[in-house]
Amino acid sequence: MLLGKKVKKIKSFALFAVAAVFLPLGASCSQSQPEITFGFIKLVLYQEGAGAVERFSFFIIPDDEDGIENLDRLFLYHDREQLRWVLNHNDWISYTDFNGVTWIGTRSIALQDNMSLPRGAYRAVLVNLGGESSERTFHFDGGARFPFPALEISDGQFTVRSEWPVNRFVAHTIEGFYVTTIEVPAHTGLTSDLNLPSMVFSVALWAEDTERFTSAFTNVVPLN
Repeated sequence: MLLGKKVKKIKSFALFAVAAVFLPLGASCSQSQPEITFGFIKLVLYQEGAGAVERFSFFIIPDDEDGIENLDRLFLYHDREQLRWVLNHNDWISYTDFNGVTWIGTRSIALQDNMSLPRGAYRAVLVNLGGESSERTFHFDGGARFPFPALEISDGQFTVRSEWPVNRFVAHTIEGFYVTTIEVPAHTGLTSDLNLPSMVFSVALWAEDTERFTSAFTNVVPLN
């Protein structure tokens, strides 16, 4: 599980001060404007104690004529609440999907003290090494419509309590490294029937509601 970084609350005049930092860099880099061609915000709930904490998974498809290596920072603003998150090229996750499209972003958008994330409009700003930027607005007004799921494993048998439409097991080694993800075949069954690799020590339940762009992760539970 990726935990979010602390977020600074800022005054509106500070937004312009941040942008101004990048302007002098333009002399040495291309003046082409990067683009945010597509993106999404998803709500992810993580089990913590008897409750759950919120994270946003935020990813975009960037475009820059000098390539992704010319991108420098990605900002996410919630202007109404005067909140800002900053990702530089060393912070963001980058991956290429099955269609050969490259995405950048994070699964760790959070607030201090695990407060609930504000809903409504979010403004993404993508900046390249030349100081050129573009922005795009995203909206998220959803939330979980099902109770938080639960996973129990005892004496070689698992029990899943979930009303969510899609349920998967996410498997890890004893050191906590990710191994594989499989569909939950039934709400009860034997762990031996899951045919997991021998290196798997524990699993977490990943429940997803794709229509609401929402998912939930339980804590990992040892198989034995």
